[in-house]
Amino acid sequence: MKSAIVTGASSGIGHACCEKLLTLGYQVYGFSRNFDKCNISHPNFIEIHIDLTNTKEIKQLDNYTPCILINCAGVGHFAPHEELSFEQIGEMIALNLTAPLLLSKLFLRALKQHSGYIFNINSISGIQPALFGAAYGASKAGLKHFGTSLFKEARKSGLKVININPDITNTQFFDHLHFQPTQDSQTYIEPKDIADIIENVLNQREGTVMTDITVEPQKFQISKKK
Repeated sequence: MKSAIVTGASSGIGHACCEKLLTLGYQVYGFSRNFDKCNISHPNFIEIHIDLTNTKEIKQLDNYTPCILINCAGVGHFAPHEELSFEQIGEMIALNLTAPLLLSKLFLRALKQHSGYIFNINSISGIQPALFGAAYGASKAGLKHFGTSLFKEARKSGLKVININPDITNTQFFDHLHFQPTQDSQTYIEPKDIADIIENVLNQREGTVMTDITVEPQKFQISKKK
Protein backbone atom coordinates (compact mmCIF):
# COMPACT_ATOMS: atom_id res chain seq x y z
CA MET A 1 0.00 0.00 0.00
CA LYS A 2 1.30 3.44 -0.91
CA SER A 3 1.80 5.82 2.01
CA ALA A 4 1.48 9.56 2.49
CA ILE A 5 2.59 11.99 5.18
CA VAL A 6 0.42 15.00 5.96
CA THR A 7 1.48 17.67 8.44
CA GLY A 8 -1.12 19.73 10.24
CA ALA A 9 -3.35 16.67 9.99
CA SER A 10 -5.63 17.32 12.94
CA SER A 11 -7.66 20.16 11.41
CA GLY A 12 -8.32 22.38 8.41
CA ILE A 13 -6.67 21.68 5.08
CA GLY A 14 -4.45 18.94 6.50
CA HIS A 15 -7.45 17.10 7.92
CA ALA A 16 -9.28 17.33 4.59
CA CYS A 17 -6.21 16.05 2.74
CA CYS A 18 -5.98 13.05 5.07
CA GLU A 19 -9.61 12.17 4.45
CA LYS A 20 -9.15 12.49 0.68
CA LEU A 21 -6.03 10.31 0.58
CA LEU A 22 -7.73 7.64 2.67
CA THR A 23 -10.56 7.46 0.14
CA LEU A 24 -7.91 7.06 -2.58
CA GLY A 25 -6.45 4.01 -0.83
CA TYR A 26 -3.35 5.46 0.81
CA GLN A 27 -1.99 4.70 4.24
CA VAL A 28 -1.81 8.14 5.82
CA TYR A 29 0.55 9.24 8.57
CA GLY A 30 -0.89 12.39 10.08
CA PHE A 31 1.57 14.69 11.89
CA SER A 32 0.28 17.09 14.54
CA ARG A 33 0.99 18.30 18.06
CA ASN A 34 -2.33 16.91 19.26
CA PHE A 35 -5.38 15.18 17.83
CA ASP A 36 -7.98 16.18 20.42
CA LYS A 37 -10.29 17.64 17.77
CA CYS A 38 -9.48 15.18 15.01
CA ASN A 39 -12.39 12.92 14.11
CA ILE A 40 -10.72 10.62 11.60
CA SER A 41 -11.35 6.98 12.43
CA HIS A 42 -9.87 4.74 9.75
CA PRO A 43 -7.60 1.69 9.96
CA ASN A 44 -5.14 3.27 7.51
CA PHE A 45 -4.79 6.53 9.43
CA ILE A 46 -1.90 6.69 11.89
CA GLU A 47 -1.55 9.60 14.28
CA ILE A 48 2.01 10.84 14.80
CA HIS A 49 2.30 13.27 17.71
CA ILE A 50 5.11 15.68 16.96
CA ASP A 51 6.14 19.29 17.47
CA LEU A 52 7.43 20.33 14.05
CA THR A 53 9.18 23.37 15.52
CA ASN A 54 11.50 20.93 17.31
CA THR A 55 14.33 19.87 15.00
CA LYS A 56 15.32 16.97 17.27
CA GLU A 57 11.86 15.43 16.92
CA ILE A 58 11.97 15.77 13.12
CA LYS A 59 15.32 13.94 12.97
CA GLN A 60 13.69 10.87 14.54
CA LEU A 61 11.30 10.41 11.58
CA ASP A 62 13.79 8.81 9.20
CA ASN A 63 12.06 5.40 9.08
CA TYR A 64 9.21 6.49 6.77
CA THR A 65 9.18 5.94 2.99
CA PRO A 66 6.25 8.01 1.69
CA CYS A 67 5.06 8.44 -1.89
CA ILE A 68 3.44 11.76 -0.98
CA LEU A 69 4.45 14.51 1.43
CA ILE A 70 1.98 17.31 2.09
CA ASN A 71 3.54 20.20 4.01
CA CYS A 72 0.40 21.75 5.43
CA ALA A 73 1.13 22.72 9.04
CA GLY A 74 1.43 26.47 9.47
CA VAL A 75 0.79 29.44 11.68
CA GLY A 76 0.23 33.15 11.08
CA HIS A 77 0.63 36.23 13.26
CA PHE A 78 -0.55 39.52 11.79
CA ALA A 79 0.36 42.95 13.14
CA PRO A 80 2.67 45.85 12.30
CA HIS A 81 6.08 44.21 12.12
CA GLU A 82 7.51 46.14 15.09
CA GLU A 83 4.70 44.80 17.26
CA LEU A 84 5.45 41.14 16.62
CA SER A 85 7.43 39.34 19.29
CA PHE A 86 10.66 37.50 18.53
CA GLU A 87 8.82 34.32 19.53
CA GLN A 88 6.01 34.90 17.01
CA ILE A 89 8.44 35.54 14.18
CA GLY A 90 10.52 32.51 15.14
CA GLU A 91 7.45 30.28 15.30
CA MET A 92 6.33 31.27 11.79
CA ILE A 93 9.76 30.65 10.29
CA ALA A 94 10.16 27.34 12.13
CA LEU A 95 6.76 25.90 11.24
CA ASN A 96 6.04 27.48 7.86
CA LEU A 97 9.51 27.22 6.34
CA THR A 98 12.14 25.29 8.31
CA ALA A 99 9.99 22.21 9.04
CA PRO A 100 8.96 21.66 5.38
CA LEU A 101 12.59 22.03 4.27
CA LEU A 102 13.76 19.48 6.83
CA LEU A 103 10.95 17.01 6.12
CA SER A 104 11.57 17.28 2.38
CA LYS A 105 15.26 16.53 2.95
CA LEU A 106 14.45 13.62 5.25
CA PHE A 107 12.12 11.87 2.81
CA LEU A 108 13.59 13.03 -0.51
CA ARG A 109 15.32 9.77 -1.47
CA ALA A 110 12.14 7.77 -0.88
CA LEU A 111 10.03 10.31 -2.74
CA LYS A 112 12.41 10.21 -5.71
CA GLN A 113 12.41 6.41 -5.75
CA HIS A 114 8.61 6.42 -5.91
CA SER A 115 8.47 9.26 -8.47
CA GLY A 116 6.37 10.83 -5.75
CA TYR A 117 4.85 14.16 -4.85
CA ILE A 118 5.59 17.02 -2.50
CA PHE A 119 2.70 19.41 -2.00
CA ASN A 120 3.54 22.68 -0.26
CA ILE A 121 0.44 24.41 1.07
CA ASN A 122 1.63 27.98 0.80
CA SER A 123 -0.51 31.12 0.84
CA ILE A 124 -1.49 33.89 -1.50
CA SER A 125 0.46 36.05 0.98
CA GLY A 126 3.59 34.44 -0.42
CA ILE A 127 3.01 35.82 -3.92
CA GLN A 128 1.59 39.27 -3.18
CA PRO A 129 2.07 41.87 -0.41
CA ALA A 130 0.51 40.82 2.89
CA LEU A 131 -0.84 43.76 4.89
CA PHE A 132 0.41 43.43 8.50
CA GLY A 133 1.81 40.06 7.46
CA ALA A 134 5.30 40.81 6.17
CA ALA A 135 6.95 38.04 8.19
CA TYR A 136 4.18 35.54 7.47
CA GLY A 137 4.34 36.33 3.76
CA ALA A 138 8.11 36.01 3.80
CA SER A 139 7.91 32.53 5.33
CA LYS A 140 5.41 31.42 2.68
CA ALA A 141 7.33 33.07 -0.17
CA GLY A 142 10.42 31.20 0.99
CA LEU A 143 8.56 27.91 0.94
CA LYS A 144 7.21 28.61 -2.53
CA HIS A 145 10.68 29.42 -3.87
CA PHE A 146 12.04 26.27 -2.27
CA GLY A 147 9.39 24.15 -3.94
CA THR A 148 9.98 25.70 -7.35
CA SER A 149 13.74 25.24 -7.06
CA LEU A 150 13.47 21.68 -5.74
CA PHE A 151 11.35 20.64 -8.71
CA LYS A 152 13.98 21.99 -11.11
CA GLU A 153 16.64 20.11 -9.16
CA ALA A 154 14.87 16.76 -8.86
CA ARG A 155 12.51 16.57 -11.85
CA LYS A 156 14.66 13.99 -13.68
CA SER A 157 13.95 11.53 -10.88
CA GLY A 158 10.21 11.78 -11.51
CA LEU A 159 9.57 13.80 -8.37
CA LYS A 160 6.70 16.28 -8.64
CA VAL A 161 6.70 19.40 -6.44
CA ILE A 162 3.49 21.40 -6.37
CA ASN A 163 2.96 24.76 -4.67
CA ILE A 164 -0.66 25.47 -3.77
CA ASN A 165 -1.35 29.08 -2.81
CA PRO A 166 -4.79 29.46 -1.19
CA ASP A 167 -6.37 32.75 -0.26
CA ILE A 168 -8.56 33.01 2.86
CA THR A 169 -9.73 29.53 3.83
CA ASN A 170 -12.43 28.52 6.28
CA THR A 171 -10.27 26.87 8.97
CA GLN A 172 -9.17 27.22 12.60
CA PHE A 173 -6.21 29.27 11.35
CA PHE A 174 -8.14 32.38 12.35
CA ASP A 175 -9.06 31.29 15.90
CA HIS A 176 -6.34 33.46 17.49
CA LEU A 177 -6.45 36.30 14.95
CA HIS A 178 -8.44 39.54 14.96
CA PHE A 179 -10.11 38.80 11.63
CA GLN A 180 -11.88 35.83 10.05
CA PRO A 181 -13.82 34.75 6.95
CA THR A 182 -17.28 36.23 6.51
CA GLN A 183 -20.44 34.13 6.46
CA ASP A 184 -20.72 34.51 2.69
CA SER A 185 -19.52 31.23 1.17
CA GLN A 186 -18.23 33.10 -1.90
CA THR A 187 -15.63 34.91 0.21
CA TYR A 188 -13.62 31.91 1.37
CA ILE A 189 -12.22 28.56 0.26
CA GLU A 190 -13.16 25.32 1.98
CA PRO A 191 -10.44 22.84 3.01
CA LYS A 192 -12.12 20.23 0.84
CA ASP A 193 -11.47 22.45 -2.20
CA ILE A 194 -7.72 22.08 -1.67
CA ALA A 195 -8.02 18.33 -1.10
CA ASP A 196 -9.94 18.05 -4.38
CA ILE A 197 -7.16 19.93 -6.17
CA ILE A 198 -4.62 17.46 -4.80
CA GLU A 199 -6.72 14.58 -6.13
CA ASN A 200 -6.84 16.25 -9.54
CA VAL A 201 -3.05 16.65 -9.56
CA LEU A 202 -2.60 12.98 -8.67
CA ASN A 203 -4.84 12.05 -11.61
CA GLN A 204 -2.83 14.04 -14.14
CA ARG A 205 -1.19 12.17 -16.99
CA GLU A 206 2.31 11.03 -16.03
CA GLY A 207 4.74 13.55 -17.45
CA THR A 208 2.50 16.54 -16.81
CA VAL A 209 3.05 18.58 -13.64
CA MET A 210 1.04 21.52 -12.35
CA THR A 211 3.81 23.16 -10.36
CA ASP A 212 2.01 26.28 -9.10
CA ILE A 213 -1.69 26.64 -8.28
CA THR A 214 -3.31 29.75 -6.81
CA VAL A 215 -6.83 29.44 -5.40
CA GLU A 216 -9.01 32.46 -4.62
CA PRO A 217 -12.64 32.88 -3.60
CA GLN A 218 -14.95 34.62 -6.02
CA LYS A 219 -15.24 37.65 -3.73
CA PHE A 220 -12.69 39.28 -1.42
CA GLN A 221 -14.04 40.19 2.01
CA ILE A 222 -13.02 39.55 5.60
CA SER A 223 -14.77 40.10 8.89
CA LYS A 224 -13.11 41.84 11.84
CA LYS A 225 -13.76 40.29 15.22
CA LYS A 226 -15.28 42.49 17.90
